[in-house]
Formats: sequence, structure tokens, C-alpha cells
Amino acid sequence: MAETINMPKLGFDMAEGLLVRWVKQVGEPINKGDVLAEIETDKATVEVESSASGVVLQHIADQGTMVPVNAPIAIVGAAGEKVDAPAKVESGKSEVKADEKPADQTAPTPATTTQAVPAADNGPVKASPLARKVAKDNGVNLATVQGTGPNGRVVRKDVESALSRGATSNLQPSTTPTPITNYQLPVSTEDKIIATTKLRQAIGRRLVESKQTIPHFYVTHEYKMEAVMDMRKQINAYLPDNEKVSVNDFIIKAAALTLRQFPNLNATLKGNEIIQFGHVNVSVAVTVPGGLMTVVVKDADVKSLRQISGEIKSMAGRARDGKVKPEDVDCSTFSTSNLGMYDVEEFIAIVNPPEAAILAIGSAKETPVVVNGEIKIGSRMKATISVDHRVSDGAEAAQFMQKLAEFLENPVRMLV
Repeated sequence: MAETINMPKLGFDMAEGLLVRWVKQVGEPINKGDVLAEIETDKATVEVESSASGVVLQHIADQGTMVPVNAPIAIVGAAGEKVDAPAKVESGKSEVKADEKPADQTAPTPATTTQAVPAADNGPVKASPLARKVAKDNGVNLATVQGTGPNGRVVRKDVESALSRGATSNLQPSTTPTPITNYQLPVSTEDKIIATTKLRQAIGRRLVESKQTIPHFYVTHEYKMEAVMDMRKQINAYLPDNEKVSVNDFIIKAAALTLRQFPNLNATLKGNEIIQFGHVNVSVAVTVPGGLMTVVVKDADVKSLRQISGEIKSMAGRARDGKVKPEDVDCSTFSTSNLGMYDVEEFIAIVNPPEAAILAIGSAKETPVVVNGEIKIGSRMKATISVDHRVSDGAEAAQFMQKLAEFLENPVRMLV
């Protein structure tokens, strides 16, 4: 029996996606799990897998079409099977318009400046996120690349083709260092106007909504990390380099187990009701070109540290390559953000709607501590939970942070 494949919904705020490319054409055989098409959202380029085996009977949307979430895009069934297909989605324009001009921005923030690619690559050039990443990594000016995608869109193969011809960007700095003869004061330069990416725009919309509509409160706790550090060292002694577990893996596992005891923080507010989720799906913030996105460890409370570590590595790799799968980013019930690798002592994070809480994690550092009246060297880490005050209160958040300490300071409890 024929099955309809729909535009997936990746995140609560996704309304539509751009159908970038059909991987399987009409009449081609396809197996369940094979990549059917590539779509682009505000966050990344995503591969849509077929949920059925058979033959591609019809494409309901053309390449280059903006398709609403859950709308049909293709039909898969038996060869020769007759189907009553939905009306074909009309072709729309690509999300980047040729005549679109960036808003005035006389004083870009440091974060925007460091994340951006050269202005010539972000202006009227239509390109997929993956093409932009490959171009930026290899010093290719997208303005010089001929696009072969829908509506002249530059895709990855176009950039790779340009690289094979030896194309580079004249905007890239020279790789030959200039000898320093005399110290000179910095010279002022002209202001730069940098168009924000769709990812940065999506982040902005989401976080503005969160800060304006969610009454945040924050609770910080300091954790003794000696036991986690010691157990991590012992576990990694038995694992190959590509499977070693991180401190963050312990934190994800500990947070998931603690959430089982505090279902009010593994929840969402819907109208006048609090919905406590039956699964504990913990999302992890991952830095990607142009911003960040979250990947989700499903049922983290029942998975081993090794499973959690492997899943995060795989999903983070796909996120940075712009090739996330729908299941990588969907169904989060609680979020974490770890800046420990940047030597950050502590920070607060913004609640990721529609969730009720997010945990911000700092660095685990050696520091002088007082133990039984004596000063010793200990390992300490601070973490801060941000909570929606409509769902929970300070006392419950404080108790959560205390219970989290029981797992982090006695990590053997996570293994039994």
C-alpha cells in the first residue's frame, strides 16, 4: 500500500522547509531508511529518509519549493500502483532573495563579527548552509561560483567543483606571515555591514520570545568533581580514543536520572496545564557555523555513558556538517549548555521553549578548598539551572541541584 512522505517538523517553531534536492527520482526503487530528499530549515540542511520501501511513485513538491511542515512531499509504494495524489505544491522562491538588502547595522557585536563569513558570501548569493561552510573552510568566494541548484542556488558540489579548478577567494588573508619590524597602533577601518544568517535570525526570534514570555529564575550550585574525574580516567583506560567518554557525558546522565525524581522540570506549560513528559530526552547545545543548535539524547536516563557519548559524537558531527537527521533535533524535554571547554566559571542560559528548564555548565577546575578545617586542592564545577517560574519554584530547583550532586559526587550510582 502506498505511503505518503511528509515534510518533517524539526523543532516547535519550524513552520516550513525548503526542498533543496530530490535524492531519489520518480520510478527509482527505495528502501525504508534511504535518503529521499534534502531539505533546508532555519537551522541546517537535513536529509529526509523514506519511512517505506518500494518505488518513488510521485514527487508532490518541486525542488526549490517552500513546503509547510507535515505537508506531503512524495508518495512511495509498489511499482505500477495507482494512487490518488494530493495536489502538487506550487514552486516557491528560495529563502534568500536576490534584491534583499541587510538592515542597517552600524555596530555589530563581537559574537556576530566572529561568526560571520565575508560580506560578499552573505549578500545576494543563494547557497545552502553546507555550501557556505565548505566555501568558508576552503577560502572560496561564493560570488564567483556558478550555482546548479534550484533557482541558481549554490550547492556543495558547485563549491567542490570550483575547488578542483583552483578557485580561491580574494577576500582571504595571505598565509605568508609579515615580519614585524616596528610596533604600530591599530588602524581604524570602515564599518562592516554583515547580513545575518537564517540560523542567527531563528536563534534571535526564539530567544527574544523566551525572555519576553517566560519568567526566568536561576539557581547555582557548586559540585565536587573528584569522583567523576577519577571514574572517567578509569573508564577511558579501557576504551579506544574515538569512544572515550567526556565529563559532559556524566553530566547528561546525572541530569537525566535526577529529572526522573523531578518530573516538574521535565515538562512544558500548555495553557493552564503542565504536561510532564514520560520520556527524559536531554538536548545538548552544539556550536555550528553561524550559531548553535541542539541535538537530543533520547531516553538518556536509561542509556549507558558509552551510548550517550557515542550518540552525542555522531549527532554533533552531523550538525557541524549541516547534515542532521530529523530525529537528531526533535523531541527534547530538557536542555543543557556546557561552556566548560572555554574556561568559563559560570553563566546562565535562556530557557529553550517550550521546555521548562535548562542547565548551564561551567568548567571543572582545580581550586583550594577547605576540608575538615584544612586547605586542600579539590576539583569544583559550578552549574546554574534556569527555570520557568510558571512551572516551578526556587525550592524545587534547589532540591534538583542537590540531588544532581548525589550523582555527580557518587558517580557509581549512575552505573547501577
